[in-house]
Amino acid sequence: MGIANRVALITGSASGMGKQTARRMAENGAAVVINDIDPAKVEATVAEFRQAGFKVTGAVADIANREAVEGLIGHAVAEFGGLDILVNNAGLEKAGPLRKLTDADWNLTVNVNLKGTFLCSQAAHGHMVGNKHGRIINIASRAWLGGAGQTPYASAKAGVVGMTRTLALELGRNGITTNCIAPGLIHTPMWEELPEKDRVAMAAKLPMGQVGDPDDIANAVMFLADDDAGFINGQVLYVCGGRSLFAG
Repeated sequence: MGIANRVALITGSASGMGKQTARRMAENGAAVVINDIDPAKVEATVAEFRQAGFKVTGAVADIANREAVEGLIGHAVAEFGGLDILVNNAGLEKAGPLRKLTDADWNLTVNVNLKGTFLCSQAAHGHMVGNKHGRIINIASRAWLGGAGQTPYASAKAGVVGMTRTLALELGRNGITTNCIAPGLIHTPMWEELPEKDRVAMAAKLPMGQVGDPDDIANAVMFLADDDAGFINGQVLYVCGGRSLFAG
């Protein structure tokens, strides 16, 4: 059945995996809400999508802030009359050896990746309950299995997996599925910001010998968002080229 005429909100969707996911959803007939914390990126992405003929709106919001999230969800509902699909994609990482990590590193990473997912899910699900239909798709990371130098990030993403399983149990009777995608190394702005020597070393560990593309994640989101995916609930789908087969 697809996602035609559904309303989808993708957090962190003005670039990278989120933007490609929003594009794929718009191409398949959904009305999409572009969200980012950077107003210029939101404006540029919305303009690009409108030029392509997509049904789109934009909303600047810090997903770690409850008031901002409530405004974001309210904007989506006001613009398009409801909310069917929530993709909790926005995230960031503060990495480093345990001894060098600061309270600020921990707080920022956990607030965006974990608290943001909680706030958005809490604010959004009520708009799905009445329709007995909804898709919450959380973007975690293969790193939740563990990764040296990734204490805040791995902890936050492990929390996202736990939250996914819990929401699946809590919301399933309302026709709302909650699933999780755990990407491996993907060509995103976050990846490109890494030093070249780190990128080479990390890519060398991949069983398939290559880094994934944003479209690999978008494909997985599309699968879980589909109306026909209603009996898939509480699952973690690894999109990592086999990297989840070992940690470290």
